[in-house]
Amino acid sequence: MLIRRTVFAVALLLTAILSAQNKPSKPRGGSHLPPTAIAAMQNILPENIEQQTRFLSHDLLEGRGTGQRGGDLAAEYIATQFALYGLKPAGENGTYMQKVPMVGITPDADTHFTLVPTNGQPLDLKPLDEYVAYDQTQQPESNIDADIVYVGYGIEAPEYNWDDYKGVDVKGKVLLMLVNEPPSDDPKFFTGRALTYYGRWMYKYEEAARKGAVGAILIHKTEMASYGWEVVRNSNSGEKSYLKLDGTPKLKSAAWIHLDVARKLASAAGMDLDKMMADARLRTFKPVPMNFRLSAHMTSKIRPFGSNNVIAVLPGSDKKLSDEGVLYTAHYDHFGIRPDLTGDNIFNGAMDNATGCAILLEIARVYAQSPQRPRRSIFFSSVTAEEQGLLGSEYLGKHPPIRAGKISLDLNFDDVMPLGAPEQVEVSGAERTTFYPTVQATATDFRFAIRPDARPEAGHYYRSDHFSLARVGIPAFSINEGIKFKGHDEAWGLAQEEDYTAHRYHQPSDEYRSGMDWTADAAMARFGFALGWEAANQQQLVGWRKGDEFEKARLASR
Repeated sequence: MLIRRTVFAVALLLTAILSAQNKPSKPRGGSHLPPTAIAAMQNILPENIEQQTRFLSHDLLEGRGTGQRGGDLAAEYIATQFALYGLKPAGENGTYMQKVPMVGITPDADTHFTLVPTNGQPLDLKPLDEYVAYDQTQQPESNIDADIVYVGYGIEAPEYNWDDYKGVDVKGKVLLMLVNEPPSDDPKFFTGRALTYYGRWMYKYEEAARKGAVGAILIHKTEMASYGWEVVRNSNSGEKSYLKLDGTPKLKSAAWIHLDVARKLASAAGMDLDKMMADARLRTFKPVPMNFRLSAHMTSKIRPFGSNNVIAVLPGSDKKLSDEGVLYTAHYDHFGIRPDLTGDNIFNGAMDNATGCAILLEIARVYAQSPQRPRRSIFFSSVTAEEQGLLGSEYLGKHPPIRAGKISLDLNFDDVMPLGAPEQVEVSGAERTTFYPTVQATATDFRFAIRPDARPEAGHYYRSDHFSLARVGIPAFSINEGIKFKGHDEAWGLAQEEDYTAHRYHQPSDEYRSGMDWTADAAMARFGFALGWEAANQQQLVGWRKGDEFEKARLASR
């Protein structure tokens, strides 16, 4: 009876793979997976991914907050799964854990944030509704009384002949700036529509601090940020985590203001915000004093703590190559519980990113159970504090389990929605690596069209954990479905994405629901498994294409 059930289950699985997944029965053009690897890949089960997602996004895990009980439970659970699969620990002191030293900062209620004009009434801003701000210096109290200078996009990029600062000394100032970067369709100018790191809020804060500013204020605009104010509010409320200070300059106030506040500020200063935004698009733009100053009393609760990256390894089979590796990553953290919210206040993070963790676990399981191992070692890391600014992966990149120059590739999974059978795959950033021909061939094997980034202006490449690995030179990109699914047109897929962004992204409503179609998540897991196996068996390590912004870091890491 057991044999009959097993045969029946295998038959059902193969049917699902050949039909629902649109996977050809025999590997074609460019696939070099051995039969044992194909068998392992076909053992990736959508129901396993569903149940892992269900558990990791359950209310019992309390939203998997960084440095909170729910986040620690998630890390312990993932480590336990790695151990049960038979993978070896690759963390610290013979464990699966890599401790990340962090500091939690919670703004106190007596913090005040006031925009004071040279003449006129001060604008006392209401936290969360009109502004969010954190003191990055990790001090319990900081005071700011500094002039505000508008610096356009706040970018200094000599390779694009762009400088918003024009040599103006902004030391001790508060810088008002726009999110994103100068718009263009020219691929040689800030890579055209695709956002570069210069457009990310992290860069803008970093650059302001490097130039000696005491604060930076980003003007939020939905079309420019690619998400609404509620995402800014939810992502910057309650405790926010930072890596322990390492001597890098930090701001006393890293802030956002609502677009309506920015308009009031500009109007009170005798300026027009729309014209200010238009002027910022010009190379001739120069910093503009606002005739306003920021008067802020920043008080914070400081909580030093440690959170963990979880790391496991499947040693490679080739004695000469086993000291090199391929890395899979997915973040397990989300936003925890918001006590100030009424009603449902648990940020379960089902899609973001219980799905990615579930895919990582399923890939790890089938690798571990395969009777044949790839030549290079395979590392699996579920990282902490992605939602706090890619902090766990930043620490992992600076403290990798093996030297960064020996890691051939990082494949990341983040927010893979269960929407049915995908006919496209998105691998934005893969085209920047020498591995791209293999990616293209493998996509052909799976009968996936490679979908260009549907919203390159949103800068997704710089918003997930693979970016932290790229910064230290490791070729890295995320794998996700496109917007075309079997039985639906692209408009349907885009509508699902937009609905999620508007109604569930970084909100308590991002929850697991029964009846979701996990075909897509299994398909992305199989695709990622195939790519990782290919990279682990190639003769040469993967690299960045000549001239890429991460090429220098790659060369330096070897």
